[in-house]
Amino acid sequence: MYIHIGNNTVVNEKDIIAVIDIDKTTTSKITRDFLAYAQKNGQVINIAEDLPKSAVICKYGKENKVYISQISPVTIQGRNVKKELI
Repeated sequence: MYIHIGNNTVVNEKDIIAVIDIDKTTTSKITRDFLAYAQKNGQVINIAEDLPKSAVICKYGKENKVYISQISPVTIQGRNVKKELI
């Protein structure tokens, strides 16, 4: 299943490692260091047209990509819920 994460970008749910809240997690030094490392290595893709709200971390084989999105993490995670037919 593919999940829309903003700005006409979709990712396969199987590739998603984490969806993190930018406001809450960037206060952590570890998260800031991780995002700085990803930026330095060309792994960050900014798809946010407005203020960024989430970072969607994906793994493609041995390569990681971090998508910065204006969509809230709660909304992205809600799109990942498989709905059963009643």
